[in-house]
Amino acid sequence: MRALVVYESLWGNTGQVARAIADRLGSTATVDVVDSDAAPATVDGYDLVVVGGPTHAFSMTRPATRAEAVTKHAAPHQPARGIREWLDQLERPSTPIAAIAFDTRVDSPRLPGSAAKAMRHELRSLGFETMVKQETFRVHGYEGPLLDGELARAAGWVDAVVSTVAR
Repeated sequence: MRALVVYESLWGNTGQVARAIADRLGSTATVDVVDSDAAPATVDGYDLVVVGGPTHAFSMTRPATRAEAVTKHAAPHQPARGIREWLDQLERPSTPIAAIAFDTRVDSPRLPGSAAKAMRHELRSLGFETMVKQETFRVHGYEGPLLDGELARAAGWVDAVVSTVAR
């Protein structure tokens, strides 16, 4: 199996989850891990695409929410292109490819909305197979860190995904 993990991360938490997922996938697949700025325009040739990003303003980030994260909350990284823009530019796969989505969100207060749910919807509209429900991984405050156990939970989640996709 060949997998692609694409993530967007401003404070590094989503990147940590993406790498934990990629590490676990690496035991059964060849894995490419890239941030949203370096993500390819086509995903043909992959068997699984994993997409992750932070939830901002109840959904995927936008240029304005990324800029605000840097100016108001001192995020150390501002991607030029987020997951939203990458999905807008992504070529429709020539054959159905399995895809899963995850996001990171503040643990408290628990706010509505989900970047992962929006990602899953966009992936489905592009023709990806999105049979596995999206997943959320929690962080303390805007900047994190991740809650204890979230990286292990990410690895367990991807194990369940691989067993579902392999059927």
